[in-house]
Amino acid sequence: MTAEGNRVRPQDLLRVTAHHSGGAVVLAVAGEIDLLSAPVLGDSVTTALADAPELLVIDLSDVSFLASIGITALLEARREAGPGTRVRVVAPEGGVVNRTLRLTGLHEALAVAANRDDALG
Repeated sequence: MTAEGNRVRPQDLLRVTAHHSGGAVVLAVAGEIDLLSAPVLGDSVTTALADAPELLVIDLSDVSFLASIGITALLEARREAGPGTRVRVVAPEGGVVNRTLRLTGLHEALAVAANRDDALG
């Protein structure tokens, strides 16, 4: 609930915008990924993978909080992609998401890149 007594909706916490770049789909994610908002990311990943892109880039540059359920969503994205789609995650050096993925030992497993250009390269 907000201070005004309104319910917080998942889309109020997290915004995901899809961009197409050649054979890649880039999901630009902004906000907080927690128990309430993680399904927004999961649904966006499922939609992006429906076209079986060569590459799915999940850009977390504008994510300010990443809960364990968000990490699970990233791992599920990799699993859902199957062998035909590469998945890369963008998490800028020194940011909270990059630090979280390093601490959990998933930095390499999720093919983390420091910026979108590196992820698309």
